[in-house]
Amino acid sequence: MATLPVPPIIAGYSFDRSPNLADAGERARLSPSSIKAFLNIAKKWELSEAQARGLLGGIASSTFHAWKTEPRGRRLDQDTLTRISLVIGIYKALHIYFGKPWADRWVALANRGPMFAGQAPIDYMLRQGQPGMMQVRRMLDAWRGGR
Repeated sequence: MATLPVPPIIAGYSFDRSPNLADAGERARLSPSSIKAFLNIAKKWELSEAQARGLLGGIASSTFHAWKTEPRGRRLDQDTLTRISLVIGIYKALHIYFGKPWADRWVALANRGPMFAGQAPIDYMLRQGQPGMMQVRRMLDAWRGGR
């Protein structure tokens, strides 16, 4: 019989369960830090406002600027938190797999890989939406895992 892997022990972080994004309180707790993390990554990736808003599901410019100005007190929906989680995972995987300069440039560079067909990964993710973001995340996780 196979055994489940033992989750790591890190002070202040529980690995025994995923956040319940259906719970409004949990979303309210996670939203401000998620917005800040996303904005930091968007800046490092040098995304345009339109690209950043596209990764978030096409939110309105006024909403985006309100989040930038004051992330506290915001309550994101499940879709937006999932999208931000995917961006954070992509960012982390890139920084594990590549050195710093390439990790932050990779999303904007033309890519000859079969998934991207010569276009930049950011264009693929914007065109494909959340499913495309998941595909990029899975591909990068496989690369860094040696699969």
